[in-house]
Amino acid sequence: MAVYTHLGAEDLAALIAHYDVGTLVSAKGIAEGVSNSNWLIETDRARYILTMYERRIELDDLPFFLGLLDHLSAAGCPVPRTIHDREGRGWRMLDGKAIALIEFLPGVSVDHPTAQQAHAVGMALGQLHIASASYRGSRANDLRPRDWQALFDRCGADLARIDPELAGLTARHMPDLLDRWPQGLPETVIHADLFPDNVLMLGDRVGGLIDFYFACRDFAAYDVAVTHAAWAFDPTGAHYREEIGRALIAGYERVRPLSEEERAALPLLARGAAMRFVATRAFDWLDTPDDALVTRKDPMDFARRVQFYAEAGMAPFDLQGRSGN
Repeated sequence: MAVYTHLGAEDLAALIAHYDVGTLVSAKGIAEGVSNSNWLIETDRARYILTMYERRIELDDLPFFLGLLDHLSAAGCPVPRTIHDREGRGWRMLDGKAIALIEFLPGVSVDHPTAQQAHAVGMALGQLHIASASYRGSRANDLRPRDWQALFDRCGADLARIDPELAGLTARHMPDLLDRWPQGLPETVIHADLFPDNVLMLGDRVGGLIDFYFACRDFAAYDVAVTHAAWAFDPTGAHYREEIGRALIAGYERVRPLSEEERAALPLLARGAAMRFVATRAFDWLDTPDDALVTRKDPMDFARRVQFYAEAGMAPFDLQGRSGN
């Protein structure tokens, strides 16, 4: 989430009037994230999240994203539903950009999760994968290994502006990831970006899974790897939190057990998941306008994870990591 486009109070009030949600009381820009402009909207009835789609999202993909929210919510997953306007549309256009209003779910994002919280997130991810398997919409993953390489190529020599070691790291690991990326693992619709700031916790319970704008059809185990890389480290990626990694996998397997093929692929998938965020963060670091209300994210936080997974092998995903929490 972020704010690239600034909307005045009159613009927002006129927009909200197209929905049967009451009268606008307040609107606050949300600075986290890098892809879209977002506001916390409060009316005299309830709170909502308003999103203006700015970057990486194609208009043709919106039916997939917004329909997925409604599908998962109807299946009992802790996912916000789309608020449709008075004409029944899931999104509207404003100044050439698409805008959607989403249900606000209560909860807080945690900076330092507990094992109990990680276990709950693993269970919620497993529930999501089972429910999304019946979703009729389909979208290919446009951030696979060849796409990471394309982003690095676009960054070119400017990678050194971020960190002198970054180009060397990509050169060491990308050929192996491109050559050995798994094939034929079980697929479903995945979240693909389940960071702690995309999970709302109510104590040890998951209150909401949000920000599905990287969702796509891909390997379920890759989504597990993305979530593991996002949750099981301190923010800088310098310290692996073993109890969090184990609890996350255990929670997932309580709902959807991994096959032996999926488990064997996890070390490579996790190294790739970390590299995917190195690629997008590096590109965004260099491409984000200086005047945007956006907090840049350091790609080196995930470069350290790449190195960890390369050296750790199966250890973070060992069968002994299974827990009955």
